[in-house]
Amino acid sequence: MANQPMLKFVKIDRDMPEKRGAAQRKEDFNEIYAEFADAKAKEQSSRCSQCGVPYCQAHCPLHNNIPDWLRLTAEGRLQEAYQVSQATNTFPEICGRICPQDRLCEGNCVIEQSGHGTVTIGSVEKYITDTAWEEGWVETIAPVSEREESVGIIGAGPGGLAAADVLRRAGLQVTVYDRYDRAGGLLTYGIPGFKLEKDVVMRRIEQLEKGGVTFKLGVNVGEDMSFDDIRKAHNAVIIATGVYKSRDLGGPGAGAKGIVKAIDFLTASNRAMNFGDTVAEFESGELNAKGKRVVVIGGGDTAMDCVRTSIRQGATSVKCLYRRDRANMPGSVREVENAEEEGVQFEWLTAPKGFKGDTVESVIVQRMRLGQPDATGRQSPEPIEGAEYDEPADLVIKALGFEPEELQTLWGQPELEVTRWGTVKAEFTSGRTSLEGVYAVGDIVRGASLVVWAIRDGRDCAAAVLADIEKSAAIAAE
Repeated sequence: MANQPMLKFVKIDRDMPEKRGAAQRKEDFNEIYAEFADAKAKEQSSRCSQCGVPYCQAHCPLHNNIPDWLRLTAEGRLQEAYQVSQATNTFPEICGRICPQDRLCEGNCVIEQSGHGTVTIGSVEKYITDTAWEEGWVETIAPVSEREESVGIIGAGPGGLAAADVLRRAGLQVTVYDRYDRAGGLLTYGIPGFKLEKDVVMRRIEQLEKGGVTFKLGVNVGEDMSFDDIRKAHNAVIIATGVYKSRDLGGPGAGAKGIVKAIDFLTASNRAMNFGDTVAEFESGELNAKGKRVVVIGGGDTAMDCVRTSIRQGATSVKCLYRRDRANMPGSVREVENAEEEGVQFEWLTAPKGFKGDTVESVIVQRMRLGQPDATGRQSPEPIEGAEYDEPADLVIKALGFEPEELQTLWGQPELEVTRWGTVKAEFTSGRTSLEGVYAVGDIVRGASLVVWAIRDGRDCAAAVLADIEKSAAIAAE
């Protein structure tokens, strides 16, 4: 037992990488957590209990082999740890940064349940892959042999990119179409740099390009190119568009100037602050929080991105209205804590009832209480009669979640079956849709969900596409 590298959770406490102070970090858009040093990564990995039933792995959507790469890290075998990590996850350094580990792997860690504090899985995962990039262990995609079959992927977000990676490694010709001028989807334009620095995303896209994936950017399917043309050009098509249609607000004054969508606000900020693009709406102040009293409406991770971005842009005050209490907040607990440290005020049990001013001057706020549980088991918020107040605001950001666009209409595809929520109806795991040779993955199937689930869907769908192409080839050869 003298050389036992693991099970040290009884002697060593949980320790996160150093977090920059709030006063310093709110001045820029750099990531807030420092990198683990090698000794610290080994130390924290050694806390893993190597339990017989690894709940961390079971609760990871990708079923990453977490205990094995923790052990390899503790033993100093970092290159092998990276290989094990990469085997199940296309983008481990991205998941290490943005996955809600407190709800997934770390939240289900056995030693966490026993009161010793979870293993810092996400931070170790990030450290392993960042080191792999630095050491040159991340190799260019090089298929053993090329194949003539091609796959078109609509959407360059995490689901589409994960599928592209798997298919290209198998030698298929892969073309990714996206409406934006840069690939990455919400990884590029939705998630702020303080959670995910953009060079981390760009180097993965560059790896795919060097490996032979073709990107056709600035292509709006249904306008610049028809869906039928894409189908004709490829043996299979994967729909990975995500969900970008913002849920809207009602009430008096909801159409006032100064009330904006979260996705527009975050995209403008990422373009201007992280890529240095000139963005007219940012320059004019329309999508810029500088010098303004900001009110963000919503309680998910997008709302957290908006409040923390507003602080960094120089807002005079930032308040977040959420209709339930802190315990029922859907966003990451860690993100709420970070936001509070940076000066965000949370107004729990509040909801907007209306807005004053042609250009918004204030939000009419309705105080709420929690009533009976709804169908999901969560208590439903209900208004408290007569409990209203005005919250001054110069900029109101709607972060109420996203819904799917009407692809049947936009793409002229009435045969594409959708659910009553408007998401594409697709077969579980394979992603097969009602159209022959057409598949769908990620949020356009699930509704707004996590990046890690999109990666899982992309990988699973790519395996199904390969199997179907092999089957077609075998039938054709008979």
